[in-house]
Amino acid sequence: MGRLPHGSDLLESLNQICREQGIRLGRIEGLGAVKRARLGFYDQERKSYDFLEFDQPLEITQLTGNVSLKEGQPFVHVHVTLADHAGHAFGGHLASGTEIFAAEVIIQAFDGEPLQRGWDDVTGLPLWSPSGT
Repeated sequence: MGRLPHGSDLLESLNQICREQGIRLGRIEGLGAVKRARLGFYDQERKSYDFLEFDQPLEITQLTGNVSLKEGQPFVHVHVTLADHAGHAFGGHLASGTEIFAAEVIIQAFDGEPLQRGWDDVTGLPLWSPSGT
């Protein structure tokens, strides 16, 4: 549990903690606010991400995700819901380029073999392998 640095990149901060602490399997949740945000939406037909950018202060109303391994390294996969001053909500896949104003997070590490991400031909995404290894 802890607070992330003001002005840092939200996704990179989470990945850095997991690398430094050796967290290879876990879950993430958090709240706070960002100065600007970048969110991804996966186009299932094209099998590629589109990105939305918000150059405004937003509240983190929900941040949830997991930690597994991708190419042998800790990999953070997080979705986030953000709200503006009028209460309009925006959500999607957290992408690099989301600058923290204030963020408090919980990273719960699990014991056991980490889940491995590998290429899934059906979805075009790096998903957990079916066996979990």
